[in-house]
Formats: sequence, structure tokens, C-alpha cells
Amino acid sequence: MIDIQSMKDERGIEIQRVGVKDVHLPFQIRMKNGGYQHVQGNVTLSVSLPHQFKGTHLSRFMELLMVWSEKPISGKEIRQLLTELCSNLEVAAADISLKFRYFLPLAAPVSQTIGYLDYLGEFSGSLRQSDNLFDYRLGVEIPVLSLCPCSKEISQYGAHNQRAIIRSSVKFKYPGKILWLEELVEILQTQGSCPVYPVLKRDDEKFVTETAYQNPKFVEDILRDSVLALRSEPRIECFQVEVESFESIHNHNAFASHVESLP
Repeated sequence: MIDIQSMKDERGIEIQRVGVKDVHLPFQIRMKNGGYQHVQGNVTLSVSLPHQFKGTHLSRFMELLMVWSEKPISGKEIRQLLTELCSNLEVAAADISLKFRYFLPLAAPVSQTIGYLDYLGEFSGSLRQSDNLFDYRLGVEIPVLSLCPCSKEISQYGAHNQRAIIRSSVKFKYPGKILWLEELVEILQTQGSCPVYPVLKRDDEKFVTETAYQNPKFVEDILRDSVLALRSEPRIECFQVEVESFESIHNHNAFASHVESLP
């Protein structure tokens, strides 16, 4: 049959990224303890397209993803996946974003009741074959509690509080010396006024309420504390972090963000 995609294009334009997005597949995410967790992944996968080709072969994207969805995957495997894609399609560059809900057990602060809290994780990678450059980043979104210092200061009793999200993406200094998703969660989930827990008994709720009240933080405070925590991790080369507070007394959200490269 005629291969239309491989026919020559005369316009002389190399397309930087062409591929598939919103691909929902089951994946196996490698865990720090040596096991893996089954997740539902949302994938965006793309390649560069040389100017002489009319189109790319989208079926090959899906075939490759089907194979890799059945293997435990982490940063190392992301590079292997992109290398195979470049080879199969005879292209110089490929990019991927794999987002997924990742569940970790978290004990309530007083009763120690175990529940599973979900975090939005992301593996993203870019491979440039001509320069043998691979850029890999680990991303996560972590829910926390924030309590307003101003509200506490001006009120006779109480203070408004709300859930906030810490979003971070990190790049690592050395190949093979990465942070696990569990470690990045551990670094950031204590930077709010109080962590968020999946299961709370009465004693736990009292603890969370009082802990947040004794530890008021603006969205700027949470961001700055997150920056200090990320700076202290020697495996990180650069990072970006954003904190968004879902305000309880306003019909808008507050946010703060920061990007930094480490020496």
C-alpha cells in the first residue's frame, strides 16, 4: 500500500513537535521500595519531523506506548523509550510527558490511622540524538493546608484557612542519582501550615486545626520554605515551584512561583 506519510514534502519546513496527546493507558511506576504501582497514565508523546517527510507514523507511537505500558518505568526507562521512538521513526528528537495519580500511605497524626493520599506525578523527558542530550524532570503536585497570618492577627478568634497545592518540577545533577517521587513528596508536604491527611479521627482533626493555627503561612511563606527545602537537596540541579492557594474568603486564588538553578 502507498505510504503517504513518507512521501516527500516540498515546503522545506521542519516541524519541531508532532505526535499524540491525551493518550490514556495503564502504566507501572517504579517505587522506591523496589516494587511498582499500577496507575492510569495520561501521555503526550512527540517527535521532530524532518522537512522532507510529509507526515509521521502515528501508529508507531501507539505501538511503542503499548509495549512500555507493560513494563515498570522510571527516568531511566523514559530515555530508553525515547531512544526507541527516534530509531523507529528515523528522527533526531523526541519528547514525552507522562502524568499519573500516585498513591502513598499516610498515617493520621494522632490516631495513626492509615489512608492513601493521591499525588499528581509527572515524568517528562526530551532526547536530542544529534547531541546525545537527555533532559529528564520529575514533577509532582502536593496538597497542603494554609492558614492566613493576617486573618489570625486581626481577628479576636479564628483565622481563615484553606487547601493549597505545591507544584514542583526538578532536574537532577547526576545521571543515575535521581530523587524518587516519594522523596520529593516527603520534602515538600511539610512546607504548608499543616499537611493534608486522607483519614482523620476527632483527635486528628483537633491536631490539624491547632497545628495550622500555630503555624500560619501566606502563599509566599509556603513558596519560600519550599525553595529552601529544595535548595538543601544535593541531587537537584534546577527546579521550579509554584504554590496555589484555593482561597476560602475570596472568589479567586492566590499563587506564588519561583525558578532556580543551583550551583
